[in-house]
Amino acid sequence: QVQLVESGGGLVHAGGSLRLSCAAAGFTLDGYAIAWFREAPGKEREGVLCINISDGSTETKEFVKGRFTISRDNARNTVYLQMNNLKPEDTAVYYCAAAVGTCRLHGSPSWGQGTQVTISS
Repeated sequence: QVQLVESGGGLVHAGGSLRLSCAAAGFTLDGYAIAWFREAPGKEREGVLCINISDGSTETKEFVKGRFTISRDNARNTVYLQMNNLKPEDTAVYYCAAAVGTCRLHGSPSWGQGTQVTISS
């Protein structure tokens, strides 16, 4: 059974940093693509970054380039989202998702429960 557990959310001031974790249980990350999404109040869920576990290649949405990075620790079966220079508009519930395949071609994703990130101005 695929399980994903996000952690690391919280309340920080604008300009601050947070690192979110997505721990996988019940499966190993090999052969998967792991993506971070976010959903702000009143807005649709949107993709932020994705990593192909097999080769570590990543895809990043333009609106977070230069501020957010995604990385993996295969030994810990965990993917991280490092968020720097946070802005109030980054406030959202952040979810990780896992799918067999790659960021561009994959099966149906499994989702974590989400972690709240709140940025104060």
